[in-house]
Amino acid sequence: MAKRKSDIATSSSNTAKANRRKKSDSSSLLPEADHSGNAKPTKVVSNGEKLKDKPVTNCDQFVTVPRIENMIFTFRNVQVMVDRDLAMLYGEETKVMNQAIKRNVERFPERFRFQLTDEETTELVTKCDRLSSLKHSSSNPYVFTEQGVAMLSAVLRSETAVSVSVQIMDAFVAMRHFIASNAQVFQRLEVIEHHQLEMSSHLTKNDNQIAEIFKRLDKENASPTQGIFFDGQIFDAYTFVSDLIRSAKKSIVLFDNYVDDTVLTMLDKRSPKVAATIYTKEVKKQLSLDLAKHNVQYQPINVKQYDKVHDRYLCIDNTVYHIGASLKDLGKRWFSFNKMEMTAKELLGNVK
Repeated sequence: MAKRKSDIATSSSNTAKANRRKKSDSSSLLPEADHSGNAKPTKVVSNGEKLKDKPVTNCDQFVTVPRIENMIFTFRNVQVMVDRDLAMLYGEETKVMNQAIKRNVERFPERFRFQLTDEETTELVTKCDRLSSLKHSSSNPYVFTEQGVAMLSAVLRSETAVSVSVQIMDAFVAMRHFIASNAQVFQRLEVIEHHQLEMSSHLTKNDNQIAEIFKRLDKENASPTQGIFFDGQIFDAYTFVSDLIRSAKKSIVLFDNYVDDTVLTMLDKRSPKVAATIYTKEVKKQLSLDLAKHNVQYQPINVKQYDKVHDRYLCIDNTVYHIGASLKDLGKRWFSFNKMEMTAKELLGNVK
């Protein structure tokens, strides 16, 4: 029997209303929408009645697993979530949530919930910029293990907490699967890091050894501080004194009572602009003639008469060497040399 159009319209209207009621019941956990289309924060009690409450932060319709996984950290070899992240997901204030936990503190042993130390809090802030405000907090945050999150949903006793807790459990499981699936990769990375540390230590050791080699080479190449030249070591003695003269940067002062033209020639090995002065007991006529001819052609040498010194001293800049023989007689007989602790400035201060 054919139905009338009015009956068919009535039946369709009733079916649509039923579907809307069903959809409304199934989305009782979702926040209401305001006129602008934005989510309007609400709380849901155990009997399903929705109560208006003050705004909450980030109470999304569904919190995706990847987002929750980014909120999971590892401390004390345990995967945990920070209290303020959980409060945000549950649509609660951190303070209110922690007060509810304090009223049920016997349900949260340390393996469920523990407070981070100062060092752990610093590490957390370093890992996650969005938690930077913890640096200025008067107390360190609490973190919850997987069991602690499950217990927390029972304490809060809201459908929102239960729904979000299920997703958090899924995130913990996903993280465990990820770690288990990539255990070999993590192990290889750890081995690589260990080898890098060993290599770095080895390179540092090699650098130190190379530095020590260069140090010893420099020490060997440095001018000797004392020694003896024996009979016949003429060239060795000549080379030693010539190298000292070449090393001068500013001035050379020689105290030697037996000077001839060979000493003038030796002093010509000095660098340009290095002043040279000779103090000798007597300036004989031959020495005066040789000096005059020398100073016409070469860098001048100043010769002064001074008869209060018996030994030979060679001052290279501010360093004083005691020489056991006159420079013109180097290597003809045994003589010794010694680098003195007295400075050239102190020695010349006694010249009057």
